[in-house]
Amino acid sequence: MTMVTAERRVVAPGAGTLVASVLGTVLVSYIALATAKGQSLDERGLRAVQVDRAGLVTLLSVLGRVSIGTVVAVCLVCAAVALVRGSGRLAVAAVVVVGGANVTTQALKHVLLERSDFGIVAANSLPSGHTTAVASGVGALCLVAPRAIRGVLALFGAFAVTLVGSSTVVAGWHRPSDVVAALGVSLAWTALASLVVGGTRRPLRGLVVAAGVGAVVATAALVVLGVRPAADTSTPVQVCLVYGVLGVAAALTVALMERVSPTQVDPAQP
Repeated sequence: MTMVTAERRVVAPGAGTLVASVLGTVLVSYIALATAKGQSLDERGLRAVQVDRAGLVTLLSVLGRVSIGTVVAVCLVCAAVALVRGSGRLAVAAVVVVGGANVTTQALKHVLLERSDFGIVAANSLPSGHTTAVASGVGALCLVAPRAIRGVLALFGAFAVTLVGSSTVVAGWHRPSDVVAALGVSLAWTALASLVVGGTRRPLRGLVVAAGVGAVVATAALVVLGVRPAADTSTPVQVCLVYGVLGVAAALTVALMERVSPTQVDPAQP
């Protein structure tokens, strides 16, 4: 049986999560882009696994479903749910989370961030656009979802974020740090939106467990699809470390998105 705790304001957890996610994203970006050790570890993580052709085709099919159209559809669904719940502010906040996170990711990747030259010839790909699209969508859904379905949302949200984020690394599109930075950007925008909207929440225990289960199932799905340690460049321990970190990061991100999202919005001021 799910236990419910006392109602709380979202300001404190929202502010703390916003600061932590921004600082975490800055730190990950600095290590991955501006240090030789960080770039080296990132490259090893990128090349840690291999997958057969059939598995790769499946993963690319999954990634191909993440598009501008998908982002727009998520925005429309979130706005509709919020309006059904009688909150225009939540509808606007959900759209702002998705739009803000994705614009921020593209600005960071293409304008603001550069990789230092340590002999690894590669363009900057941090943060991951695909991961941001999915994670920001989950954050928007967390903001507007009724409390009754928050546990299910944590499970499926973490599954989706882990599967897409890890798949971008398996496919060779992104390095692990790209995924983690995208999670930080999405979480920051979700926390910021919760602060602006305000309100209270009645937390449900077990959300971290639900998110963790979703991440584990997604990682297991990659194994079923044929993802294996690369024979010449990694060991099973290294692979478990890389994809374990991605799974934990995704699960914690979704759990924190749930934690900062109000279940009851303050009435609009006249």
